[in-house]
Amino acid sequence: MTNLLTFDLAKIRLGEIKDLQGVNLNGCNLSGGNLARVNFSSSSLMGVNLTGANLQGAILRCNLRGADLTGADLRGADLRGADLRGAILLSAQVQDISLAGAFLGGAILTNLDLSNADLRGTDLRGTNLVGACLQNTDLSNTNLSGADLSGADMEEANLMGAVLHGTNLSGANLLCASIEPNALDYCLKEGICFEGIY
Repeated sequence: MTNLLTFDLAKIRLGEIKDLQGVNLNGCNLSGGNLARVNFSSSSLMGVNLTGANLQGAILRCNLRGADLTGADLRGADLRGADLRGAILLSAQVQDISLAGAFLGGAILTNLDLSNADLRGTDLRGTNLVGACLQNTDLSNTNLSGADLSGADMEEANLMGAVLHGTNLSGANLLCASIEPNALDYCLKEGICFEGIY
C-alpha cells in the first residue's frame, strides 16, 4: 500500500489521476478536493477530512472509519462494503448512492436524505439516523440494533429481515413500510419505542 500520510492534500484537484487504489491516506486533509470518479478501492482513508469534497461517482469501497464527509458530494458514489464506522455524513449529498453491505456502526447520518437508497445487508448498529429520510429505502437484512431512528421518515421502506433490537423508532413514519410480524412482535415485547409512529 502506497503511503501518502504526510501530505496535506487540501483543496487539490487531482485532474487526470483517477486511480488511487491501495493508497494509504489516513489522516490526510482532502477537504474541498475534486475527487470525482476516483477509484479508491482497497485504500485506507481512516480519519480523513473530506468535508465539502466532490466525490461524485467515486468508487469508495475502502476503509473510511472516522472520516469526516460533512457536506461532501457523494452522488452516484459506490460505497458497497465500505467501512464507514464512526464517519460523519452531515449535510452530505447522497442521491443514488450504493451502500449495500457497508459498515456504518456509530456513524452520524442525522437528517440525511437516503430515500431510494440501497442499504441491503448494511451494518447500522448504534448509528444516529435521527430525522433521516429513508422513504422507499431498501433496509432488508440490515442490522439496526441500538440505532436511533427517532423522527425518521421510513414510508414504504423495506425492513424485511432487519434486526431491530434496541432500536429507537419514536416519532418515525413507518406508513406502508414492509416489516416482518415477528420483528414487530419482538419490538413490542422489548419495549422499543414506537411513540408517535404513524
